[in-house]
Amino acid sequence: MAALSGGHLAVDFASGAVPAMLPFLRDRFGLSYALTAAVMLCATIASSLVQPLFGLVSDRRGAIWLLPAGVGLAGVGTALAALTHVYGLVLVFVFLTGLGVAAFHPEGAKFAAFASGRRRASGMALFNIGGNTGYALGPLVVTPLMLSLGLDGAALVALPIALGAAALWRTLPYLRGIAPPRARRDADTPAAEQPGALAVLLTVVVLRSVAFFGLLTFAPLYLASRGESSHWLLALMLLAGAAGTLTLGPVADRIGLRRTLLVTQAAIAPLIVVFLVEGGAWGTLALMGVAVCVVGTYGVTMVLSQQYLPRHVALASGLNVGLAVGLGGVAAVCLGLVADAVDLRTALALSAAAPVLGVLLCLLLPAPAARRRLAVEAVAP
Repeated sequence: MAALSGGHLAVDFASGAVPAMLPFLRDRFGLSYALTAAVMLCATIASSLVQPLFGLVSDRRGAIWLLPAGVGLAGVGTALAALTHVYGLVLVFVFLTGLGVAAFHPEGAKFAAFASGRRRASGMALFNIGGNTGYALGPLVVTPLMLSLGLDGAALVALPIALGAAALWRTLPYLRGIAPPRARRDADTPAAEQPGALAVLLTVVVLRSVAFFGLLTFAPLYLASRGESSHWLLALMLLAGAAGTLTLGPVADRIGLRRTLLVTQAAIAPLIVVFLVEGGAWGTLALMGVAVCVVGTYGVTMVLSQQYLPRHVALASGLNVGLAVGLGGVAAVCLGLVADAVDLRTALALSAAAPVLGVLLCLLLPAPAARRRLAVEAVAP
């Protein structure tokens, strides 16, 4: 699990650098809010909407080589996006970053399930903590580099990411050894699948992603417009999300996946209101709370997705992290249009409405039909 979590850290370190680059890209190219959000859109289309395709390949044939290859591609794309002085090329290179992220995640989530044993929420939390930490370290490391060296300084992130890809490549023989034979997985995995329940769950993830991606994209710009410091906001949010991941995984194993998801979903909208009304330290704490609720339950929704689609574990993971989160990124561009037409405060207020509907949908989620132990749960770490 350590190797997978480390690879997850490296690939999401590249992904986390992209939102930190947005204010600097806006200054370099004189972008509107909508064009700034378009950078995030390219990243999320590639990293999210394409993920289910990689999941299908993983389920049908296996593609373990995508783990180091995805990490390497993400690092290269981020570095090139920082160096180019052509806005169109920024979109292309950010798309490459997202494509590397998309290649890594379904295969990584599948092998994390193989290594988790029976405590799947806790195991998936350990896998996700690498990604959450990497995403948090992205702005934490890149922002000082850009403040000192300009936007070009962000290209230096490619060096540690390349080291992470090389280290992951060396662990491939071990990872192949923890995968149960396909015949055993087919025999032990229940046939019952619940695509309808998965669709409801993915809608919940989309609705909360609208809020979270809206905050990632526009909260720093909102604070800057009010003359408040925003350089460390993304890092604080994402570090809080990483802490939430470590906490909520074991909690979900104890009290249940659906109950954990419902409680955290209900807290998102009030926390956004606190950020807009109070601001300052209380507003920052509220945004950190949103990150705990959203990022901290990525593992919960991923495990629940896999239980709803037990014969297509990688596809379920790709749909959860990919398609659902990606649609949230698309919605962030719509919020950017609202910000251009009205103001940022209105756009952020609208982002608080989506999670409220998600609470109602959480109440409709059924228990997973699969009662027998899955093959992936029988494999010891």
